[in-house]
Amino acid sequence: MNPFSLTGKTILVTGASSGIGRAIAVACSQSGAMLIITGRNEARLLETFSMLEGDNHQQITADLTSSVELEKLVESLPKLDGLVNNAGIARPLLLQFVENEDVDDVLQINALVPIHLTRLVLQHKKLNKTASLVYISSINGNNCAYIGSSIYAASKSALTGFMKGVALELAPRGIRANTINPGMIETDLLKSGSIGEEELEKDRLKYPLKRYGKPEEVAYAAVYLLSDATQWITGSNLLIDGGYTLQ
Repeated sequence: MNPFSLTGKTILVTGASSGIGRAIAVACSQSGAMLIITGRNEARLLETFSMLEGDNHQQITADLTSSVELEKLVESLPKLDGLVNNAGIARPLLLQFVENEDVDDVLQINALVPIHLTRLVLQHKKLNKTASLVYISSINGNNCAYIGSSIYAASKSALTGFMKGVALELAPRGIRANTINPGMIETDLLKSGSIGEEELEKDRLKYPLKRYGKPEEVAYAAVYLLSDATQWITGSNLLIDGGYTLQ
């Protein structure tokens, strides 16, 4: 018996077309789960799909900010043993330069989409007993803050607060909810950003372990929270930050 195995479990991962979401989907498949992956970019989602191990996986291209597409997605789902709310965006801006559209986009994708998706899977009775809900939050807004990240921090702390309420509501049904709060993770977004490699290297040295995290290190934490090994863990924030918030 391996309590960390996901064999026989059906898991939905949002934002699975790249980065942390892709790593989570792959790790879950390697642990034996049947995956349903969703994202807005069909080509990149197909790349993730091709990396999954095992059979009977599904991919669904959808824009979850659309209430119609979100409802359609939920209606098409089988019963779930796990849901990983990973889809998110970061839009670093000093508050004085933030526009209404920036606030709406960040809060919609990072907080409102997970809230509505959770609400709908409950209303449509798509969760099995002892299912696990995992929300990818951040140290930003929960454990610390950065200049230019006030709206992002607000969205992630809102997600963590929502998770706590969900954990209490669903505990009598044996369904648990937890967040993962990562520090900076090495993804393609860093390479495509405006920050140079020299600046990034200086920032990496601020972490006691002297590097950023890897997507698969967040993925392994998600597998842990989705597994039967964590049936007595709910309402928690799993910190994965290389020691950054110790300082």
